[in-house]
Amino acid sequence: MSPARVRIGFAVCLVTILLAVLDTNIVSAATVPIVRDLDPVHGMDKIPWLISSFALASAAVLPLYGKLCDTIGAKKVFVGAIATFLAGSALCGAAQSMAQLIAARAVQGIGGGGLMSVTMVVLAQLSGPRSAGGQSDAKGGGRGKGGSIGGIVAGAGMALGPWLGGTLADHASWRWIFYVNLPVGIAVLATAIAVLRLPVQPVRHRIDYPGAVLAAAFSVSLLLMTEWGGKDYAWGSPQILGLGVAGAVSLALFLRRQATAAEPILPLSMFKVPAVRLGFAIQALVGAAMMGTLVYVMIYLQVVRHLEPTAAGLYLIPMALGMTAVGLASERLAARGWSQKTFALLGTVAAAAALGLLATTHVSTNLWQIRGELLLMGAGFGLLVGQLIQIVQAAAPPQQLGVATTGTRFFQTLGNALGAAVFGTILSRVYEAKGVGGSTSELSRLGGAAHEAGVRALTSGMDVVFVVGAALMALAAYLATRLPHTP
Repeated sequence: MSPARVRIGFAVCLVTILLAVLDTNIVSAATVPIVRDLDPVHGMDKIPWLISSFALASAAVLPLYGKLCDTIGAKKVFVGAIATFLAGSALCGAAQSMAQLIAARAVQGIGGGGLMSVTMVVLAQLSGPRSAGGQSDAKGGGRGKGGSIGGIVAGAGMALGPWLGGTLADHASWRWIFYVNLPVGIAVLATAIAVLRLPVQPVRHRIDYPGAVLAAAFSVSLLLMTEWGGKDYAWGSPQILGLGVAGAVSLALFLRRQATAAEPILPLSMFKVPAVRLGFAIQALVGAAMMGTLVYVMIYLQVVRHLEPTAAGLYLIPMALGMTAVGLASERLAARGWSQKTFALLGTVAAAAALGLLATTHVSTNLWQIRGELLLMGAGFGLLVGQLIQIVQAAAPPQQLGVATTGTRFFQTLGNALGAAVFGTILSRVYEAKGVGGSTSELSRLGGAAHEAGVRALTSGMDVVFVVGAALMALAAYLATRLPHTP
């Protein structure tokens, strides 16, 4: 590819990342108009499925996307993922019932699972061929630059998503939160087809479809268990126990399949590489901590401080600014000799410190303090967003670049799910231990002194959640010290 084509390819990838990040959280701000339009009577009960159907479908196809990239080439998979995402977006916008919208979100999620993960494979290949040591031979540090700019775009999308969703729902129609993807996505799709020239494996490999099905069964069982456990069903209920058994059995069968398959979808040999093994583990811990931060800070602002959802969403701007600032600085710091290990270590330490500070939050904490802590959190996550994927990409065998990249995203997704379940259980247990009575979902029905006591109990529970999140990031920092030094 000529330098001009490479630059256009980078732009295509960054717009694709923005689409992926926007669509992950843009729906949350428009749930009320959606329910009011499609099912005002029973629609609120179906909102969790509207949110989780996208995540379930995305997680289920991640391992398959990686193997497809290594088998038929990243360009074909990239184009297919975008086309599927656009088809799902069009179906979402045209949905006439909640059931149709949930099914269309699942189709959109199948494509969305490849928008971020496969895009990172494309970015790595645009950087040029890798040397025997796994590093890019392209001049100018294309891989590092792509990762840092990707972090900037992800940070911007994180801040813009809720605001854009609320704006479109208020001033146009909720359907435009899906239709807005079409013109941008079609332009990206056409440009990718015309411009991208990526390497293809000269030897056709087989795809481990049974392994892909088992991986999907495990991830869906785990995500449903964490989504329903303690909310829709008790943790000891037959439904949750059944999902736990299904997840354990599918995981055991998946591991056996990967150990015996001729060409496994997630080769267990990759875990023998220290940087890959540690990168996956750190990414899972980061996924859990990030989920805890975003969800419980938003709950604090809305329930404890009585901010409207749109106003609470604006508090993500400092976090996005932190990610953007370190993204701009990381390229210069890398040019001065900073290693990926240094970035990972500083990022985990900064995130742990931010969570530790959030653990001091009380009912009347100055809101500027919250903004400052989110700024620090964004700086920490900004040092990790692109670097962890690059560490894994650099260490993995070149022929397993796709599997390594999507594997990183897969472990982040599992971390998100487990973090949501663990943090939710901790919050409920602390709240109940305060002797307020009832559960956190009943707080809005309390009045007077009982409501004030409930708010204090809820805040105490969140502080414990943030302490646990800080401990997870401290563990991630320790793992980062074990990473090899790579330029």
